Amino acid sequence: MAKKFDEGLAEVKDSIVRMGEAAERMVERSMAALVEGKPDYVDQVLETEEQLDQHQKEIDDLTVRLIATYTPVASNLRFLLMVTRINTELERIGDQAVNIGERARDLIKEPALKPLVDLPRMAQIAVEMLHQSVTAFANNTDKEAVEIIKRDRDVDELNNQIFRELLTYMMSDPKHIPQALGLILIARCVERIADHATNIAEEVVYLVRGQDIRHV
Repeated sequence: MAKKFDEGLAEVKDSIVRMGEAAERMVERSMAALVEGKPDYVDQVLETEEQLDQHQKEIDDLTVRLIATYTPVASNLRFLLMVTRINTELERIGDQAVNIGERARDLIKEPALKPLVDLPRMAQIAVEMLHQSVTAFANNTDKEAVEIIKRDRDVDELNNQIFRELLTYMMSDPKHIPQALGLILIARCVERIADHATNIAEEVVYLVRGQDIRHV
């Protein structure tokens, strides 16, 4: 019985790692669609979203079965509860990647408003945060998780910087408004991805320490 339970826990962990990798690919592809002007990347993002949604259902089902069958307590119960939260955060990251891809597909139909520098940089930080948060979960370590939480400020600052710059474009010429708004919304999606990665890191801290650091 104990062996089956341990195997179930290992399967859940592996599934979360694979889901994190899929979400990471989605974010990278959606931004590449914008930066490189390749709409076919958006199709790849949408295909991966279907896989991500399926992963979410399978992980939730397995987690519920493990809790119902083995009635875990202490650290094992905390692990399974954190898995359900992390699972949701990863699915939401996938949703944001889809939003980026769909807006990118519209934006690349027109000549670029400006060279994209800060937005790809912002997205790269968010992807790194996502990767590191899932790695922290896989390794059951809170040190990396705490560092990820600090990086969220960098993303927020870039988001504000991008907004101010694009606002200037809109004020200088109303013709720039549609494209500028599209880029602002993409930046907002990236900022939310970083928020979700931060949430995962906070769940990892709770998993390792048993300490809730949300809202602190």
